[in-house]
Amino acid sequence: MFSHRSPRIATILATLFGCLLTLLFAPLLNSQNLEHPNIVLIFCDDLGYGDLGAYGSLVNRTPRIDGLAEDGMIFTDFYSSSPVCTPSRASLLTGCYARRVDMHEDQTGHWVLIPRSVRGLNPEELTIAEALKSVGYATACIGKWHLGDQPDHLPTRHGFDTYYGIPYSNDMQQANRGDPPLPLVRQETVFEAPADQSTLTQRYTDEAIKFIEANRGNPFFLYLPHTFPHLPLFASTKFKDKSANGRYGDSVEEIDWSTGKILDTLGRLGIEQKTLVIFTSDNGSNGRNGGSNDPLSGRKGSTMEGGMRVPMIASWPERIPAASICNELATTMDFLPTFCAITEAEEPKLPIDGHDIRPLLFGEEGAESPYDVLFYYRRRQLQAVRWEDWKYHMELGETHPNWTTPEILAEGRPAKLVNLDSDLKETTDLSNQYPEIIKRMKTLAQEAVQKFGNGNADGSLQRNSIDLPNAKAMTLKN
Repeated sequence: MFSHRSPRIATILATLFGCLLTLLFAPLLNSQNLEHPNIVLIFCDDLGYGDLGAYGSLVNRTPRIDGLAEDGMIFTDFYSSSPVCTPSRASLLTGCYARRVDMHEDQTGHWVLIPRSVRGLNPEELTIAEALKSVGYATACIGKWHLGDQPDHLPTRHGFDTYYGIPYSNDMQQANRGDPPLPLVRQETVFEAPADQSTLTQRYTDEAIKFIEANRGNPFFLYLPHTFPHLPLFASTKFKDKSANGRYGDSVEEIDWSTGKILDTLGRLGIEQKTLVIFTSDNGSNGRNGGSNDPLSGRKGSTMEGGMRVPMIASWPERIPAASICNELATTMDFLPTFCAITEAEEPKLPIDGHDIRPLLFGEEGAESPYDVLFYYRRRQLQAVRWEDWKYHMELGETHPNWTTPEILAEGRPAKLVNLDSDLKETTDLSNQYPEIIKRMKTLAQEAVQKFGNGNADGSLQRNSIDLPNAKAMTLKN
């Protein structure tokens, strides 16, 4: 209609056209940005279900972690795959039950890897770090590793560009066993031994901030497995003797400070909107020195809920609903497939046990747990099975070398059926009232045994770890 346009009309039309393009392509641009969020995964050691203010603690001051929960989502039914350190970490990084990847115990039979262990994670297993590197992520592991202390087993050989921390638990410096002084490692070299444990949380935090600052312009994955509140307990001068819960509270409150410093860094750099932050624990508290698994029963090392159900908080502004609660069952095994789905990263070629839990994280209406069943393994032994709200504690006793069924003939703990919806303390045995549930649980247990093994018997789906010859202690070189 108009053959000629005045400059004003042309300007208006150009502006309208620009707005139209923005409206049309904004969703695409946003989705592209969201495909590669930064990921910060904070993983405490032996932090109990009841140790955070957001989960009901009245003795530990955790305002920054509680604030993370206010900005994001609390999971009430979140599990580690194991009640102890090494297998829980193997599951987190590979998305598998520890028995599937043969990391459920040390080759000596110890329930976690010890210094000079020949065992380590098989390089054929895809880790979170390796998956994210395939789509351009910078990756760092800062803290406790505990998946092998030989050079070929260290984080730098499993997808992490950067490693700074201790290679195993902070109590593993037993001279009578031949352990070296606790090593503090950068990349693959010990630079301090014994490590000054009172400064570990502070130094981990400093290293984490440096990594974030150095990679502010590209996507990064920061895995921060804290040393504490694993025993022995330490805290820096700023936090020592400052809490109302002894040294345990001191260490927890320093972790809260650390979390706050990391969140502040994300805000200062203007990248908090494109960063997924997760805070959780490797297993329950040991129940000593001030740790709490309330309102659950049991503790670290057990397959009661207090041993394996852990706090989990996730925050991602504008993606994860603020101040939300998820009551659906999920586990640390879900991190790998979920991160791969979010970033379109390389997915594992080998079968895994975790699931993509984006519907739960993003608060999608009607989202349900992807788990039909959860298996509770302690070391090499299947001890319990959960189906819906039912949990079956299997009869326990001595394990025969050729034992391959969920029944144990030797005397030991009797079997018990509980309903977690009404009995979080797992005190009331409902076995006699629900024989059909018992029958189903035994069938599910038998399926687990066939897949993942039990006792000394391997399962059909188990894969091998890597045992290296001539293992040497990590020591400070003169």
